[in-house]
Amino acid sequence: MNYFLKANKNLLTYSLIILIVIPIFGFNFFISFVGNILILLLLIPLLLLVLVFMSFNSYKSKINTCSNCGAISLGLNETCMNCGADLENIGQKNQLYKNPSESTIEVEAEEIK
Repeated sequence: MNYFLKANKNLLTYSLIILIVIPIFGFNFFISFVGNILILLLLIPLLLLVLVFMSFNSYKSKINTCSNCGAISLGLNETCMNCGADLENIGQKNQLYKNPSESTIEVEAEEIK
């Protein structure tokens, strides 16, 4: 019986607050307030997802792979920890920095008889 009274007290309290707030501030205020709360509940996880994506891309850009032995390093070292190869020139060897004419293969078409 006590639980029923406590549940009704909470319901009664929230009902009285709503009945007092709506006439003072108006129904449009209440609708906009609830709408803003719902927008925040949807946008905060989206913002966190964007921050995680940006931090992952930042972390991924710092990872270097040795072209000699294939070891992975975080880009803080100038030489590979396994084989001692120079890691500074990896960015220049990357496919993104090559000229298109260096990476395409010229093919001549021939007619088959």
